[in-house]
Parts: sequence; structure tokens; C-alpha cells
Amino acid sequence: MSVPPRTIPIKPVAATAADGSEVVSLYAAQKKIYPRSVHGRFNNWRIAAVVLTQLVFLGLPWLRWDGRQAVNFDLVERKFYLFGLIFWPQDFIYLAALLILCAFGLFWWTTIAGRLWCGYSCPQTVYTEIMLWIEQWTEGKHSQRSKLDQQGWSLRKLRIKLCKHGLMLAFSLLTGFTLVGYFTPIQQLLAALPHFDYGPWELFWIFFYAACTYLLAGVMREQVCQYMCPYARFQSVMFDADTLVISYDAARGEPRGARKKGSDLQQQQLGSCINCGICVQVCPAGIDIRDGLQHECIGCAACIDACDEVMDKMAYPRGLIRYTTENALNGLYPESAILSRLRRPRVVLYSLLLLLVSGAAITSFSLRKPFKVDVMRDRASLVQETGEGLLENSYQLNVINTTSQDQQFSISVSGLSGIAIAKPTLLSIRAADSKSLGVRVVVDPQAAGPGSHPIVFRVQTRTQPALVVEEKSSFIGE
Repeated sequence: MSVPPRTIPIKPVAATAADGSEVVSLYAAQKKIYPRSVHGRFNNWRIAAVVLTQLVFLGLPWLRWDGRQAVNFDLVERKFYLFGLIFWPQDFIYLAALLILCAFGLFWWTTIAGRLWCGYSCPQTVYTEIMLWIEQWTEGKHSQRSKLDQQGWSLRKLRIKLCKHGLMLAFSLLTGFTLVGYFTPIQQLLAALPHFDYGPWELFWIFFYAACTYLLAGVMREQVCQYMCPYARFQSVMFDADTLVISYDAARGEPRGARKKGSDLQQQQLGSCINCGICVQVCPAGIDIRDGLQHECIGCAACIDACDEVMDKMAYPRGLIRYTTENALNGLYPESAILSRLRRPRVVLYSLLLLLVSGAAITSFSLRKPFKVDVMRDRASLVQETGEGLLENSYQLNVINTTSQDQQFSISVSGLSGIAIAKPTLLSIRAADSKSLGVRVVVDPQAAGPGSHPIVFRVQTRTQPALVVEEKSSFIGE
């Protein structure tokens, strides 16, 4: 956008050393932010987003499907269950497609609506909101929290702080426990809880993820978004003058100033902003949106709810701070035409890329066979001669049954005249399992001269003969 992010000038901090000399530091200590609680439609949306995301994250591991955990990423057995679908390491191409879709989807959404993802659904934002709820419940309103931190230590303060951090740690451990429950069946984790009978990796990830949740969301909070998250830094590359962002209407609000309710603004030569500062007090990043677009803003709209509440009390129209675009705010088109600006080149390009990648992934997935076959020729013995005078090559077939039902497979081979499997057999494989089978292929020497000859293994299910997988290999003659 043409409005650059606001830069905060560095203010040197002076101090006096023991010898009387003055020490100047270019770095100021981080001041803790005590966000004021706010009510309004956007706050309700944020609460709904927190509840929904946590219901999904905390609830999915407990769902059952066909007698097993519905969502389970079994790294030991290399099986990844997603309700009725079973994925194997050979299916990681779909994970790559999913990551590409997430990346382009984020770019597409950011170009259209700015940092709404950060303000409503980002795990850092969601967990920080929960930590703030715990803090408000234990320590009180923003002014009470600030006063408590400024007070000296007492039994009351110690009790409140222990209660707050104890609840934060309990919630953090719950998130770590749930995360591991996606990889180790969560009912097994629950059964092992009384004796704390966990493996070293399970313990590591439970406490590591819990520590990250506690430190990032409970302690560092807005500093993660401002200094650690790269998205805050490169978001401006994806913004343009038609991106929906939170904006302060300076033309309507300035000049700002205090006044009595019902006073004549024209007579006092004041704008709609009463300079109450509540929009700053409710901001979880502690910024003043009236200074313009800033990279610290996560688009949570707390300032909009706060300002609308003040406007209602003053009997002024809402929308002094609102979601809008730079061009609409500058009067280049009415705000009712914001949706029509979606047909700009950048949005269209991202949309086409999303459709292309998703279409390719869906097509590939729809053509996915319910079983996979790998063929490896035994290189230790290239060719042997049987008692019947036939040439013989040995192969190792690995067949993976990706369905949730037991299957039987028949195996045949083609590519040379009279080529056949020495001992044809049916291969039985249980649901979501794999099995290796040694296969000997024989052929008449007249049909296989010296050198390598291409052949094709054909693996077919007995229940659905139309499902066939062909895998190429080679036969060595002499």
C-alpha cells in the first residue's frame, strides 16, 4: 500500500553509572501490555474462532472410525489414517500439494483481506487469547492487573500469580498431550497417564509443545508477532490499495479532542474522535491505529469494537475505525464496491494457481489405486537355469493394501513369449497392511536372448478384477 508501516523512532535511555558518568542505551525494556476487555460483534467472532479451532484440535483425536482412532499419524508403522482414508509414505505428494495450497491460499487471502488469519485463527493468536482469559479470570481487569504487577510481593499476590501460571501450564500441557495424541493413540496415552509410562519421544514432545505454548502465548505474546513471525514483515508485499485492512478515518475523526456529549462539533471545530485512547487500550499489540497502517497490527478488530462502543455513547455514527481499503478510504470508489475489486490481476492469478493445484491434486487422488506395488529384481543372482532348461530370474514384490478391507491379489507377468511365474500364488494382505513376496519368473531361452528385456508385472485384486496395477521391470537372459 502507499501508506508505509509506521516506524517507531529509537529513544536513547539515559542512566547514571556508579562513577557519576552518564550511560546512554539505545534499547528500552519491553513494557508489558495489559489489553482492556472489549465487547462487540468482532469480539464475538474471535471467541467463536477460538472455540471452534480448539474443539477441532482437542476433539479430533478422540473420534473413532472403524474401531480405530479417526485421525492418527502412525510414524512407527508408516500409516497415516484420516477417517476412512489411509495414506502411506508413497502418498506424500498429497502433503506437498496441501502445503502448496496452504501457501497460495494464505497469499490469496492476505491480498484480499489482510491479516484476518492472524487476528482470528492463527494458533499464536488463539492461544494468547486463551491465556488472556485465564489472566483476566485470576487477576481481574486490565487496570487491576497493572496495579498488581506494580505492587510488592505478598501472600495474596503470590497466590494469584501461582494460580494464574498454574492454569496456564495446565492448559499448555493439555495442548502438548493432544498433539502427541495425533501420533500415539490418545487412549493409550490416557491409559499410561496414572503411571506416567511414556516413551522418551512422547515425553519430549509433550513438554516441548507445552513449553512453546506457555512461553510464546503466555509470556511473550505480542512480541512473537512483532519480532519472531516473518509474516508480519513480508505481508506488505502482498498488500495493495484494494486490500481490506483496519483503517482510521482521519478525514472524519480529525482534529481529535475531548468534548461533552451532545456538543456541536462544527462550533468546537472537532472531528468525531474524542481522543479517549480506548482503541489503544484494547489493542493486544499496544499500537495506536490512528497512526496509520503498522506491521504490528494483526487485524483482530478489537479497536473497531471499542470505537463503535464509544461512538454509540456519543450518539455518533459507527465506523470511525473500520475494515476498508485505502482506495475506498480516499474516496476513489464507494465502500459498497469493495467486492467488485476482487477482479484485479493479483487476486485472479492466485485464484487460478489455487484452482490448478487443487484440480491436479483432486484428479490424482481420484485416480489413486487402492493398492501399491513395488518390484525389485534380485541382483545377487542375475539369471539361473532350471532343471527343465528354462531361464529364471528372481524378484521381490512389495504390495501395500491401502484400503480398510482385507484383500487377495493375483500376480502375473508379461512381456516375453511364454514368460510365466514359476509357482503362481494368491497373495492375502490384511487391511492397511503390506506384504513382501519372493517371485521366480521363468521363460524359454529362445525367447530371452542375451541382455536385458523389459517385462511387466500385473497385480490384480480378486474382489474387483477391474483394479489392476502394472509395474515395469526387466528380465536378464543369456
